[in-house]
Amino acid sequence: MLLGAVAAAACSDPSTAPTDASGRLSPAAPSAQGAPSPDVVPDRHIHPPHGPWSNAGNALYIGTPINGRIFYRGGPVLQAGTNVVAVYWANSTIYVGGPTPGTRGTGAQDGSLMGLFLRSIGGSPYFNINTSYTDASGAKIKNVVNYTGFWANNNSVPANGASVSDAQMISMLQSGFNAGSIAYDPSTLYIIFSAGTVNLGGGFGTQYCAYHTHGTVTINGSAKTVLYSAMPYNAASSSCIAQNQGPNYATDPGVDPEVSVVAHETEETTTDMLGNAWFDNRGWENADKCAWTWGTTQTAGNGAAYNLTLGGRQWLVQRNWIASNGGCAMSY
Repeated sequence: MLLGAVAAAACSDPSTAPTDASGRLSPAAPSAQGAPSPDVVPDRHIHPPHGPWSNAGNALYIGTPINGRIFYRGGPVLQAGTNVVAVYWANSTIYVGGPTPGTRGTGAQDGSLMGLFLRSIGGSPYFNINTSYTDASGAKIKNVVNYTGFWANNNSVPANGASVSDAQMISMLQSGFNAGSIAYDPSTLYIIFSAGTVNLGGGFGTQYCAYHTHGTVTINGSAKTVLYSAMPYNAASSSCIAQNQGPNYATDPGVDPEVSVVAHETEETTTDMLGNAWFDNRGWENADKCAWTWGTTQTAGNGAAYNLTLGGRQWLVQRNWIASNGGCAMSY
């Protein structure tokens, strides 16, 4: 979803967001050509926080699907597959078993549960939902996610509570490209993880839990578009967690609140990489329409709810929207 003048509406039930006569979000509505409104700066597509919630015990927050057709607007998608690079921007390891600050490596070398999730989501029945979406030629998006590498960046790390602008995040990525810490690829989503209460983008926990967007970097003297997502530490905000203790709480208390949001931003980048491909008439992308909804859940040994098993682990991950008005689902 676009974040701008509609940020306040995104924090509440989106069915009550202000709309114009066509039913589109106002004023951040798609144009007649389907492109995001030019007065929305930056072009952030957010995962909204949830509303008021009594989280006594280990209750599960459950949202409401946003019904209605989703349409293709003509923009590019990551049809051939989505590459992801994790950028862990912190002075210490963010997720248990994760990369040591100051190192870089392949996705296979990330020993955290976050690394396991990123390696496991591609090829799953869950990510297969995105094959219901197509590019301009009608070719289906492939059920492919490649976790190609990580960079545990401990340079110029923001302090707890500090707000970090998109310009600062793009500058940080640029520094990684310049130093060879990460390689540039136009089909890669660079997932920027932070620790503690670092406020990536300036609206964490109040306007969004995370978002995906794009910016411009310089590669070999040429301007290039870079896809990235701002991924604050969701466990630090009560409005960004679905339950007090997730199924992996004993191993890493911080990973469960994060994986559902990671899945959300990855599938939205895949189907709407520049914000001008797939969204409904209110501006909601595929995962937005199913935010905070889980479908049928089971109970893990620690009493937590889960709805997905990947890589030998149990996860609670929000559903995704099937393009042909198929509603929210966990597989396709």
